[in-house]
Amino acid sequence: MKIDAHQHFWYFDPVRDAWITDDMSVIQRDFLPVDLSPILTKNGFDGCVAVQADQSEEETLFLLELADQFDFVKGVVGWIDLRSRNVQTRLGQFARFKKLKGFRHIVQAEADDQFLLGEDFCRGIALLGNYRFTYDILIKPHQLNATIGFVEKFPNQVFVIDHLAKPFIKDKIMGDWKQQMQRLGQFENVSCKISGMVTEADWKNWNMIDFRPYIDHVVDSFGTDRVMFGSDWPVCTVAGKYEDVCEVVEKNTAHLSHAEKKSLWGLNAKNFYDLY
Repeated sequence: MKIDAHQHFWYFDPVRDAWITDDMSVIQRDFLPVDLSPILTKNGFDGCVAVQADQSEEETLFLLELADQFDFVKGVVGWIDLRSRNVQTRLGQFARFKKLKGFRHIVQAEADDQFLLGEDFCRGIALLGNYRFTYDILIKPHQLNATIGFVEKFPNQVFVIDHLAKPFIKDKIMGDWKQQMQRLGQFENVSCKISGMVTEADWKNWNMIDFRPYIDHVVDSFGTDRVMFGSDWPVCTVAGKYEDVCEVVEKNTAHLSHAEKKSLWGLNAKNFYDLY
């Protein structure tokens, strides 16, 4: 099974989606399963995981409705207010949706570098395992130290780092990111998505080789059983076509064995999200 472990759908709303700025005008429109389906087929994918882009329960229900309508949407990573006092009730109600696999919060946008360690947030995270929900960690490099402390608190909760924690690919800087990602890789309950890279590079002038040290380091740190491909479509299209994103990963992992490539391109995502 070949799985795109990270992509998005939306009906574009210029107010709600203000993060899509004018320099990203190419994605200031609707993106739905009918748009993605032929792209997945062309590139040999069997399915995908739809990830939230808006922090609302309405977004979660919207993605679940699409997953019901389109079989190739194998799983949904939604949003719920994990800091809410009634989070356990909400989790119980959402647990009835078989295609809802986990949750995500847009931590990268939080002003508090220690957001993940907040008492209310951690109380919500502690409940996810009761429902076999996963958690996607969306952060930037300056939040990695807190993330290490965060995952250390929850050894039985499965996590995945989105977009390699958004390293400074454009500036060709690894710095503390390298050591901190290696540390995260030591936690066996933490995986990493090889995704979202072209938008962290120079959008107009990136080269295949720009990504090699970052991909190599993540594969070395997490191992081939805890990395998974994600396109980050349609966000990726501000810096390249879907095929370009696939080629970046294909060329920079060409040295892996056939079995390791099967894991990277689908098996790991299938196991992590319990896809069927």
